[in-house]
Amino acid sequence: MAGSSRYTAILDANVLYPNLLRDILLSLAASGLYHARWSTEINDEWTRNLARNRPDIESKIPLLLEQVNRSVPDCLVENYAFMVESLKLPDPDDRHVLAAAIVGHADAIVTSNLKDFPADVLAEHGIEPQHPDDFIMNQLELRPFEALEVFKRVRARRRNPPCTAAELIDMVERSGLPQAAQYLRARVGLI
Repeated sequence: MAGSSRYTAILDANVLYPNLLRDILLSLAASGLYHARWSTEINDEWTRNLARNRPDIESKIPLLLEQVNRSVPDCLVENYAFMVESLKLPDPDDRHVLAAAIVGHADAIVTSNLKDFPADVLAEHGIEPQHPDDFIMNQLELRPFEALEVFKRVRARRRNPPCTAAELIDMVERSGLPQAAQYLRARVGLI
């Protein structure tokens, strides 16, 4: 697909690495609230870090990666390497993310490292950097019923051990999503 009529966001490795955040972002995309995209290089980064930090689950990472890539149609951006060298970012190692965003017709890059993706640089390409808390809040405010249903399904999948809505909200907050947690607390009965 050359582009998407839906809002499109490139997910940086640092938002795909944490289990709960990855589950929320991919579930929001799978529910049609936005179009999530990433690249093989982004996948390599988060899975390499996961294998290094969690050697106990290293053998399960290939299956996890397969599930991630199947969760959203047309998620992998390809053929962006030609422009990496021409891009300027504070951390040159992040240029592949911006290149994938440009080629993937992204409206935003969702990242926890906003300092590495200056708004003025991204604006030159019509792309906005967004912290995952802000991005998720946008989904909750734009399509509240659909987004809350996503959180309800995320909670239902947490069976080992199961968790209450309040426990899920606490996990959301500990995951660096304080705005989303506050929003969800006011609607705890819906999740």
